[in-house]
Amino acid sequence: MKRVVNKLSSGVNISFSGDVQKGTIFKMVENCSEGKCDCMSDDTKKKIKDMRVEEIEDGLKITIDGEINKQEIEDALSRSKILN
Repeated sequence: MKRVVNKLSSGVNISFSGDVQKGTIFKMVENCSEGKCDCMSDDTKKKIKDMRVEEIEDGLKITIDGEINKQEIEDALSRSKILN
């Protein structure tokens, strides 16, 4: 599975393509939204205002709104127990 993190004016988005397990991505977002994950610091979690998942042509895209930067999300993805 390939993942690409892009900076937006008000947050970031993560595009997942290739061998994407949709259930895995939805579970990751659900855990994060409910505060059940430990891949982000509490300070980073507080910066998130909204998270959305949408299907795209070759996979899924997560859009995260808030004062969060690309590096924070890349670090969180590398620590995700669901993805790794």
